[in-house]
Amino acid sequence: MERRPRVKPVDAPCLPVPVRSRPPGPAMPLSRRAFLATATAAASLPLTERLHALRLARPVAAGGAAPSRPCVVASDNGLRGVRRAYDLLVRGDDTLDAAIAGVNIQELDPEDQSVGLGGLPNAEGVVQLDASCMHGPTRRAGAVACLEDIATPSLVAKAVMDYTDHVMLVGRDAKRFALQMGFREQPLLTEKSRQDWLRWRARLNPSDFWLDHDEDVEIRSTTGTINMNAVNAAGDLSSVTTTSGMAYKIPGRVGDSPIVGAGQYCDNTVGAAGSTGRGEANIKVCGGFLTVEFMRQGLAPRQAALRTLERMLAMTEARLLDAKGRPRFDIQVYALNKAGEHGAASMYEGSQYAVCDAGGARLEPCAFLFRRSEYPAGPVPVQRARGR
Repeated sequence: MERRPRVKPVDAPCLPVPVRSRPPGPAMPLSRRAFLATATAAASLPLTERLHALRLARPVAAGGAAPSRPCVVASDNGLRGVRRAYDLLVRGDDTLDAAIAGVNIQELDPEDQSVGLGGLPNAEGVVQLDASCMHGPTRRAGAVACLEDIATPSLVAKAVMDYTDHVMLVGRDAKRFALQMGFREQPLLTEKSRQDWLRWRARLNPSDFWLDHDEDVEIRSTTGTINMNAVNAAGDLSSVTTTSGMAYKIPGRVGDSPIVGAGQYCDNTVGAAGSTGRGEANIKVCGGFLTVEFMRQGLAPRQAALRTLERMLAMTEARLLDAKGRPRFDIQVYALNKAGEHGAASMYEGSQYAVCDAGGARLEPCAFLFRRSEYPAGPVPVQRARGR
């Protein structure tokens, strides 16, 4: 029998409790002695309790988290996008139109290999895109998955929402729908991404007939995505997530981005949330929905994001954990509530997120569960097929 790390799942019920915003203002400073004392006491606790204790011991950065509307929050590759979306909100544009305009910047940027034009392809060299969106005021949603040859899947997802009674279209039929809606078909595989795919393919098997170019070769790989959440001055919310998915994935693989309730979720009475990183981990906990539900219970966005990461950790299979129960992957969760409070969290230290409000567009640090130095070394163990 395999031994699982001792992790206590989050078991708080999702009750409809009104959102309670924290009072603005900087956090109380914490002395080094107090931090060390808390950390030492936490060392003997089970993993989840240890994470809670250490997190509470870390000073919370002042600035950026005080409520402000309009406000736009995104993954760190959305710095240009949050500025664009914020300007549109100030002008009076719809929250979803503003958020999608923000992510379109990355979708159409061939240098961003995690989304849209120039995204890294699947194992067969084909770029397949996923996206989903939600419009808070009207409680509607749309999504597409495995979309080929259309650079802006976020807009196709919105068209599904606007013009059909469905929520998701996939594959060739999603492309057919997009062409019927007037979207332009174009090649998405740039020469830069094609070269990266060729290098990856050549190094798959040392015994095949592809030459391995070991000199100065860096194989680019990504699970990157862009998530964006927006709230306007009136408190209306929307969210969108768009991606080219995991690099060199098995053709047809769908991650969390196009799954409403996982890659993004929005409830106009509470807030919006989304994620980037390992989608398989997020799908299993419905992370976007769960984060919003934690905010519904009264948690601030940052704390809600951390609680969602703890649930992901508790639901992680043993092969993706090291002997100390630390995950062999990273993932980020972004959250924004109706009051304009925002926050984000990552499994490991070092991630940032983009935000734009009255204080301008900027990057802020994500909270985290583990120090970067704690990331497990070595590859993920090979999983053997089991007979039935």
